[in-house]
Amino acid sequence: MAAAGLTSAKQRMFSPLYDDGSFPPLAELCSGSNMLLAGSSDCLPCSGDWISTPLSLVQAIYAQNGSHPDWEKKVTEYFHEKLQDNQSSWVPSLNDVPLHYLKPNSLVKFRCMVQDMFDPEFYMGVYETIDLGTNSRAVHLGKYRDVADCKPQQEVDVNSSRTVTSERQTFYCVPVPGESVWVKEIYSSSNQARACASTSYIPNRQKRSYEEDDDFTGLHSEQPTGDDREKCSFPKRLETEQPVNRQETSSNSPLSPDLNFPLPGEKGPACLVKVYENWDTYKVNDVLEVYGVLSMDSVPSAVTEGMDSVSSLLDPVDSMYTLEEQRVHSPPTSLVPRIHAIFTHKLQHINPLVPGYFCQTEDSKRSIASFMSGLSSVRAELLGFLTHTLLGDELAAEYLILHLISTVYARRDVLPLGKFSLNLSGCPRNGTFSKHLYGIVQQLVPASHYLPMTIENMNTLRFVPRKDYAANRLVSGLLQLSSQTSLVVDETLLEQGQLDTTGVLNVTALGNVITWQKVDYDFSYHRMEFPCNINVLVTSEARSLLPSDCQVHLKPRTTPPDLQQYMDALLSAALPSLLNKFRTYLSVLRLTDYTISEEVTKAVEDDFVDMRKGDPQSISGDDLHRLLAVARLLSLSAGETSLSRAGWLRAKQLEMQRKSRLQDQKYLNGNEL
Repeated sequence: MAAAGLTSAKQRMFSPLYDDGSFPPLAELCSGSNMLLAGSSDCLPCSGDWISTPLSLVQAIYAQNGSHPDWEKKVTEYFHEKLQDNQSSWVPSLNDVPLHYLKPNSLVKFRCMVQDMFDPEFYMGVYETIDLGTNSRAVHLGKYRDVADCKPQQEVDVNSSRTVTSERQTFYCVPVPGESVWVKEIYSSSNQARACASTSYIPNRQKRSYEEDDDFTGLHSEQPTGDDREKCSFPKRLETEQPVNRQETSSNSPLSPDLNFPLPGEKGPACLVKVYENWDTYKVNDVLEVYGVLSMDSVPSAVTEGMDSVSSLLDPVDSMYTLEEQRVHSPPTSLVPRIHAIFTHKLQHINPLVPGYFCQTEDSKRSIASFMSGLSSVRAELLGFLTHTLLGDELAAEYLILHLISTVYARRDVLPLGKFSLNLSGCPRNGTFSKHLYGIVQQLVPASHYLPMTIENMNTLRFVPRKDYAANRLVSGLLQLSSQTSLVVDETLLEQGQLDTTGVLNVTALGNVITWQKVDYDFSYHRMEFPCNINVLVTSEARSLLPSDCQVHLKPRTTPPDLQQYMDALLSAALPSLLNKFRTYLSVLRLTDYTISEEVTKAVEDDFVDMRKGDPQSISGDDLHRLLAVARLLSLSAGETSLSRAGWLRAKQLEMQRKSRLQDQKYLNGNEL
C-alpha cells in the first residue's frame, strides 16, 4: 500500500491557509492581486496563476465547495475550460522544457505513452494536523500532492475522524516511442511556455541534463507515498544525504535507474502519472496528453533508513517492499518526476498538423473540409515524390501510399480489419537503399522505427515485453509501440546463420504483429495477448521470410550513381509546406470513415463469381480480401469515403499489374500469388 502525501514537512511555495492551517474567508482569498474580485461567484485565480499555482485554485474551490460532493468535478471543469480556450500552449511541456527549468507544484503537460500500470494506491484526500505548540487543529487537502502540506511544528493526526482516505492509480509513462523529429519540433515551436521557461523559475540546482541525471541512484529515490503512515515533523530539507560513488552508479549497476524505454537510444523524461478518475478507461500503450501538477518533492531513502521503526509501525505493508520494487516504483524525481493529473485524455494521433482534442472548432472543421476538397492534387504530388524515392517505380509508390494510410479500424473475432502490411521485394542488398527509404518514411509519419533484421539482432534484442515479478513492473520490449507506428524491417541485411530460441520467438512475434496485429506479452507462467496497430513495411531481396498482406517487387527506372546524394537532393527539393501537406494527408485519411453500399457489395460479389467461372484457381478468398483492402485504401487515397464501381475496377487493374510483375520476375516459383 503506497502512502500519499505524508512523508515530509516541506513548506509549499504557495498556500491560502493561515499560519494555524485554517482556511481564510473566501472574500479574503479573492482579494489578492492574483485573484478575481471578491464579488465573483467563482472566486478563482486569474489567468496565468492557474498555471503557476494550480494548487491555490484547488484549495479555493475546496474551501468554497468542500462540502459538495461534486467539488472535484468543478476543478476538472475549470481546467478543461481553460484548455479549450486555446490557452494550452502556455502550459509548459515536459516534452520540451528540461525538468530543472520547471517550477514545482506548477501546471505542466506531458505527451506520453502508458508503458506500465502500477497497483492502485491509497492516499489521504483530507487529513487533520495538530500544532505541537498550541494543540490547534487544521484540516488540509491532500489531493494532487505527494507530501503533506504542514509546518515543522505540525504532525498528522492519523486517528482523526475527519480523515478521508481516497484512491488513485499510477501510470508509468514514457515519451511516445519513435516519435519523429518533425513532430517534436512542431509541438515545441507552438508551445508559448518554452520561450519563457528558463526565466519563469530559477532552479535551485545547477543545470543538469537527462544524461547527467543518471548519476542519481535508487539510494536517492522517493519513499513510496500513501495513506495514514508518516508524521509531518521530518526535516524541511535533508542535508544528511550520503555521497554517492560514481562508479557504483554506472549503467551496469543494479541500483542505476532504468527508464524502461521500449526503443533503444530514446531520450526524454519518463514520468509517474497519478490519475484520480476514470483510470479504468486507459490501458497499456495508450497515448495520452496529461495536464497536472508537477511534483518534485522526494525523501531520499538513505536518510529514512533510520526511521524504519516509524515507517513499519504506520504502514506495515511498505516494509514488505523489496529494494528492487522500491527502486522501480519510487525512482528519483530528478529522473522520473510525478504529475498529479487534473485532466487527461487519450490522443487519437500525435500529428500536430491535424486538429486534436482541443481544436474541434468550426474553423478547424472548415480547414479539414477545405483540405479534403483538394486531396487529389496532394495525392498526385505525393505519388510523384514517392515515385522518385522508389527510383522511378510508380506502381510501388501507389502501394506504398496505400500502406501508409492503412490502419486497424475494427476487429472481427481475431481478425484485424484495415491492416495492410507491405513487403517491398527486389531491394538492393546491404541495407543502404532500405535506410534511405526509412529516412523518407520518417519524414512523413508521426512515429516510426527502423529494425535491421540481422541474426544478431534477432537473437539478442528483446521484442516482447515481460513481467518482472521481483520489481513488480512490466519490462518493455521493442514491439511495445503506440498505435499507428510505422515499423520498417530491413531484411536485406539478413545473412546466413542460426536463430537461437530467442531469435525464433522474436521472428514469431514479428509474424504475429503482421498477421494478427497482436503481441503476446511474457508473464512467465502464461502469455497475455495485447492488441496493437503497427504498420509493418518489410524490405527484402526476394520474397520476405515474414508474412505480409501484399508483396510488390521493386522495378527501378533509374540508377543514381550516388544514392545518398540522390535522396538528399529529393528531400531538399521538397519544401516544408509540401511535406506538411503530405503529413496531413496521411494522418487525415487514417481517421476518415469508409463505407460500402449494399449495391456495390452485390456488384463485387457478382464480379467475384464471374472471375471464378473460367478458372476457380485463378482467384481465392484471400485474393478477394486483398482486392477489397486495396479498393478501400485506393478510394480513401482519392478522398472518396465509399467504394464506387470505378474504384473497384481501378483496384482490379492495380492488382493485375502487381501480379504480372511478380510473374515476370519469377519470384514465386510456381507458388500461389
